[in-house]
Amino acid sequence: MKTKHLYSRAARAFVLGSALTLALSGCGASDSQSKTASVPAEQIESVVVKDVSTDTTASAETGAAAETVASAANVTTDGVIDTTDLFTDRDLEQVADTSSATQIDLSDGQNVSITQEGVYVLSGTASNVTVSVDVDSSAKVQLVLNGVSITNTSSPAIYVKSADKVFVTTVAGTTNTLSVTGEFVADGDTNTDAVIFSKDDLVLNGQGALAIESTDNGITSKDDLKVCGGTISITCQGDALEANDSVAVADGSITINTAEDGIHAENDEDDTVGYVYICGGTINITAGDDAVHATTYLQIDGGSLSIDASEALEATYIQVNGGTTNITASDDGVNASYKSSSVGTPTIEVRGGELTVSMGQGDTDAIDSNGNIIVSGGTVDITAQFAFDFDGQSSFTGGTITVNGEQVSEISNSMMMGGGMMGGPGMGRQGGPMG
Repeated sequence: MKTKHLYSRAARAFVLGSALTLALSGCGASDSQSKTASVPAEQIESVVVKDVSTDTTASAETGAAAETVASAANVTTDGVIDTTDLFTDRDLEQVADTSSATQIDLSDGQNVSITQEGVYVLSGTASNVTVSVDVDSSAKVQLVLNGVSITNTSSPAIYVKSADKVFVTTVAGTTNTLSVTGEFVADGDTNTDAVIFSKDDLVLNGQGALAIESTDNGITSKDDLKVCGGTISITCQGDALEANDSVAVADGSITINTAEDGIHAENDEDDTVGYVYICGGTINITAGDDAVHATTYLQIDGGSLSIDASEALEATYIQVNGGTTNITASDDGVNASYKSSSVGTPTIEVRGGELTVSMGQGDTDAIDSNGNIIVSGGTVDITAQFAFDFDGQSSFTGGTITVNGEQVSEISNSMMMGGGMMGGPGMGRQGGPMG
């Protein structure tokens, strides 16, 4: 498994006590069907697309041919995640260069097998069809969805078996629907349990709409998953956006309705990976479990998040540097707990942005850390019976915190008192803003 984008030393070397006043500042299918329609080799071999992240000539050609529209990745470079080169130019380009693309019209029961690097424009309505990508591990493939509708019973609509990276790009003005209505059937030892299932890096971008419906997961990458554009809606019973190593969102409009997790990054065999990074886009999540779940780090630098879930944000280290995050939760609003052996003390850190948390009644915590809570900037607005719960220490050196309509001067462990939330001097372990 590849591990890219190493984490910054700041998060690994976190020190408590006097060091809590950190000077941190805010700102990327199974082929089980009996009929298979492979794209002719002679046709595929004539289509070779260069990676614009490394080839400036290709980037210029793409811009000229496709009148490229690119989204911006407003990354924070001094956060807990190393965002250096997280998003390539091609990741952020919303219009594909189709001047040399292969055109593919889908037909019922006719699987499509792509075996060479290139750009492929898919169109048509079909049932029981899997578009599979099986190319060299150094090759890149771009699937351009131009009004595609695929309804399968038991296998992914798109299945990436091997590639360096696959782009799924929606064409402006089109609506593309991919659904699986029954129980997924494994491909040998591979549990292909998502409508778009990739063993390698996967990028979603474009200017069109993509609607996913699934009896299990929505979109899965067993490596890195990026969302850089498009209008994406996912309704599923499993995790909506899932990856082993990372999920990164730079742009796009994402609407998720799931019985499980909305965004989930976890590798069952390696707890040193599995981060979520968000720096843009509009994200609306309704989740039966966690809205956003990461094993290691969850960093929010920008974008607009609207969440209604059991638990909203969960990771070992959660850092909010920007953006607007509105949370309604029935368990914990923001929860840092021991999930990764490589991260250290669970921490919730707010350095900027707007974080609003509204909790249901009962034994619920708005901001709950098995370690520390740090607020050095931004605004935190909490409506809850219990505002803060932490096992380590707290630090409040900047920004604004409001609890149940009243601005507070310190972060204190909350206590039930007469059906309400009460905090005051002597209840917390650190005082209010210094300086």
